[in-house]
Order: sequence, then structure tokens, then C-alpha cells
Amino acid sequence: MTTGRAPTAAPGRAGGLARAAFAALCLAAALSCFIARAVADEAPPEPTGYRLDAYRAPTPATLAGAKVLDTQGAAALWRAGTAVFVDVLPRPPRPAALPEGTVWRDAPHDSIPGALWLPNVGFGALNSDTEAYFRAGLEAASRGDVNAPLVIFCQRQCWMSWNAAKRALEGGYRNVAWFPEGVDGWSDAGLPLAPAQPRP
Repeated sequence: MTTGRAPTAAPGRAGGLARAAFAALCLAAALSCFIARAVADEAPPEPTGYRLDAYRAPTPATLAGAKVLDTQGAAALWRAGTAVFVDVLPRPPRPAALPEGTVWRDAPHDSIPGALWLPNVGFGALNSDTEAYFRAGLEAASRGDVNAPLVIFCQRQCWMSWNAAKRALEGGYRNVAWFPEGVDGWSDAGLPLAPAQPRP
């Protein structure tokens, strides 16, 4: 009578499999680093002033004076309730060719729940009314505290949020965070959205 035994890999073969697995892991890690460097290399440098056109384009990886948040960091602040979220997505303009008397309704906009929507404040050049609107919105959101944490966002690859965060810094706010992934990154992560209305 013989006793069955499970076949075992030869020592040389087992060692070869281990080396192959290790090499595959090293290759994956190297590829990940290469991709991360490539993405960073594609990010344009910070301009000295505001972006004045082509607002839907790759944004810098940094904003001098501000913290840059990924989606996980933004979500942590939102859950803790320790920061004011400011959405600066522009409001679609009323078409100039609409016949007189036509009722115009803005398209619905979903944003991060609890965010303050200040549309049109992320353009590179603002008129005096929009500049005053932005200052008043931040004043209300921060309750007059320039140290209040602010998280400014729009959509992914949107210079509007970069401009607005820079403008907040230049307005004297000292705790500004820029969330470049914005509503797109938030939605992609499965986080909740809620209908937003612009601040009057």
C-alpha cells in the first residue's frame, strides 16, 4: 500500500518563481513612479499672475501660499466640518440671441454638500462688482476671520479654482486650501453631491 503525497515544486523552480514575482513587483513599482513623474512633468508652472484665458486646461501642481488637497484630504476636512468649502464654478451666461420675453433657467449644478457657490469669481480679470461679490462671500463664509480654513474648488483641470484661491490669499486669507480635483474627483470617489444655488 502506498501513501499519496502532494507534489512539491523542485527547489530550483520555486526559487525561480519567487524571483520572477519579485521582479514583477519591482517593475510595477518602477512603472508607478514613472507615471507619477510623467504626470508631474505635464503640470504647467505657476504663472506670476492670474490665468486669463483657456480656463479648462491642465493646472499647476502647486499654488504658492496654499495647501493643495487631494480628494481624500478634502473629504477628511468636510467630514470633520472644520473648513468652509467654496465652489467657484462659473454660471452659464444667458444666450444673447434669446428672443425677448424668453424665460432663462440655469442648468442645475450639483456641488459638495454645504459648499458656498460663488460663481464667476475665478476669471483672471474681475470687474469691481464681481470683486466685491467675492470679498463679501468670503467675509460671510469666514465670519470675518482671515484665519478660517477655506477650501476652494471647481472642476478637474479648471483654472477658475486656482485663480480664486490665489485671489483669496492676496485678499489676506491665511488658511487657504486648493482642491484641484474639485467636483469631478469628489464624484469619482463616490462621495455625495447636493444641488447648489449661487449666493445672491
